[in-house]
Amino acid sequence: MEIIKYKYHFLIFSLVLLIPGIIFLAVFGLRLSIDFVGGSLATYEVSENSTQIVEESIKKTYSENSVELENFSIEGSNKLVVRTKPVDVNKNQELKTLLEEKHKDQSLKQVAFETVGPVVGRETTQNAFVSLAWASLGILLYIAYAFRNVPKPFSSVRFGAAAIIAMLHDAVLVLGVFSILGYFYGTEVDSLFITAILTVIGFSVHDTIVVFDRIRENLSKLPSSFNFESVVNFSIVETLNRSLATSFTVVLTLSSLYLLGGESIKTFVFAMLIGIISGTYSSIFTASPILVIWEDYVRKRSRNK
Repeated sequence: MEIIKYKYHFLIFSLVLLIPGIIFLAVFGLRLSIDFVGGSLATYEVSENSTQIVEESIKKTYSENSVELENFSIEGSNKLVVRTKPVDVNKNQELKTLLEEKHKDQSLKQVAFETVGPVVGRETTQNAFVSLAWASLGILLYIAYAFRNVPKPFSSVRFGAAAIIAMLHDAVLVLGVFSILGYFYGTEVDSLFITAILTVIGFSVHDTIVVFDRIRENLSKLPSSFNFESVVNFSIVETLNRSLATSFTVVLTLSSLYLLGGESIKTFVFAMLIGIISGTYSSIFTASPILVIWEDYVRKRSRNK
């Protein structure tokens, strides 16, 4: 099975997958939840045939704040989610009482309320970026150290950098998909989404290390007649079944969670699903081709000196 023979095709396909998401990220960004931007979120339950009347009433009642309204149905009950600038507990109680008394006939009832101040939102955003940066640096240093015994002239740093590039590919793909979903469907990302991204990064690197570790072993084990590209291809074929089987079991579990789990974890699970599938692809068809192309470039450059 000549996988590495088509290394440029795989890298072009990886790039094509990223381009739409990158464009949406650059132009529209992500639709951030109150975890990041601060604000208040009140959820009301209302009878289905009264939704429009209640929506108009809510907008008038919350007139002091800019209001965003979303409505959705869960298990036969109709929910209205009201997003506003930060509202304190006392003010929320006042608005809640006013609305519930005004719409007794519509069975209006507040079922949830949360508020996050803008300072906390900024701190959450900052911590998210710091977490991603530290994770990337830590992974690079770990792989460079773990692969320190790779036979010369191959470099453990290049192994680490190729794994980081594949990891970032998966993270950017997930971010791009959620930017598109945010623009078309209003899907928001919250602090749990950052957990999903970090988990995806960990899975992606784990899968890449399995392949790279086999490459390192085969560089010493296989006959010298095997060039680096052949060694990488042989290693991928050896680990392919394991990678696919591991990913399939995880995808199966996540799919069950997405279909049967609660609404509150669907964004997290969907992000994981995209990331796990992308991580399996990138470990084999992105990280390994990058490593081969990079090592070939370094070898040709040193030969021409």
